[in-house]
Amino acid sequence: MYFYRYFFDPSMKNSLSKKINILLSLDRDILPGYYNPQDNSPLYKRQLNTELEQYILTSVRAARRDTKLFFKISYMDEADKEFAEPLMYAIRRHFAGSKAIALTNFDNFKRRAFKLLLVSLAVVTISHGVLPLLPTGEKNTIHNGLSNSLDVFSWVILWKPIERLIFYWNPFLKEISVLDKLEKAEVILEQVED
Repeated sequence: MYFYRYFFDPSMKNSLSKKINILLSLDRDILPGYYNPQDNSPLYKRQLNTELEQYILTSVRAARRDTKLFFKISYMDEADKEFAEPLMYAIRRHFAGSKAIALTNFDNFKRRAFKLLLVSLAVVTISHGVLPLLPTGEKNTIHNGLSNSLDVFSWVILWKPIERLIFYWNPFLKEISVLDKLEKAEVILEQVED
C-alpha cells in the first residue's frame, strides 16, 4: 500500500516544484570557495569548484521539463554586487561546456545504437537469405527446425538495439535539458542586511 500511495497519490504529483531557486552568496569569505583554487585566471574565466557544481546539480535534480530555474544571489553591499556578473559568466560558461559534452555523448550514443541495429539487421537478413538455399528433405524437419531457430536468433539479436533506441534516450535528453536551463537561468540579485 505504501508503494501505491507514494507513486500514485495525486497530492504527490504536485510535490515537484515548477520553480527552483539556486541560492548563492557573494560574501567575500564564501566567494573564493566557488572557484577552483588551482586556477589563477580572471574570475569570469575560472573553473568552478566541484563542490559548487555538485550543489547546483543536486539543487536541480527534481526539475521537470516545465520547471523554471533561477539563481538567487544575495550580497551585503554594493562592493560585493560587482562579483555577481563574473560569477554568473563562469557558471554559464561551465554549463555551456557541460552541455556541449552531453550533446556529443548523445550523438555518439545514437551513432552506436544505429550501427548496432544495422549490423544486427544485416546478420538477420543474411541468415534468412541462406535458409532457402539449404536442401529440404521429404519430411522438412531439419528445415523447419532451422527456420524456427533463425526466428529465435533474429529476435535475440535485434532485441538489444531496438531496446536501446526506444528506452535509453530519455536520460540524455533530460541531462541536456537541465544543462541548457542552467546555462540560460535567470539571475535574481537580492541585498541582505547584517
